[in-house]
Amino acid sequence: MPDPTVSTVNVLAADYFRSYSVVGLLAVLGVLFVAVAFGAGRLLRPVVPTPEKLLTYECGVDPVGEGWAHTQVRYYVYAFLYVIFAVDSIFLFPWATVFAAAGYGATTLVEMFVFLGFLAVGLLYAYKKGVLEWT
Repeated sequence: MPDPTVSTVNVLAADYFRSYSVVGLLAVLGVLFVAVAFGAGRLLRPVVPTPEKLLTYECGVDPVGEGWAHTQVRYYVYAFLYVIFAVDSIFLFPWATVFAAAGYGATTLVEMFVFLGFLAVGLLYAYKKGVLEWT
């Protein structure tokens, strides 16, 4: 007589792998769809290169000078700091909902002050390095 636990394990394993096979099939279909779209675009588009088409396009004006432009790095630093603090502030909203739940008050409050402490240290470091001075 076969062992009922072995058949149960086999059924559970089959269900487990069936759900992954659906995800795998959708991934293959997605890749296939993109490949067919790019292939159709390559076959259907007209290819007539001219010197005008090969020039760099700058808002309808013929390009003048070199292709290298000097950009101040401080703008990137401001953008980077903004992204860091904007993403970190997103974590405050889930914290507020967990903090409101019963039984999580003190633990989540301590965790949030640790988190805000890390943010404050990062902001203090940026201030000490002079990154926040706009000159």
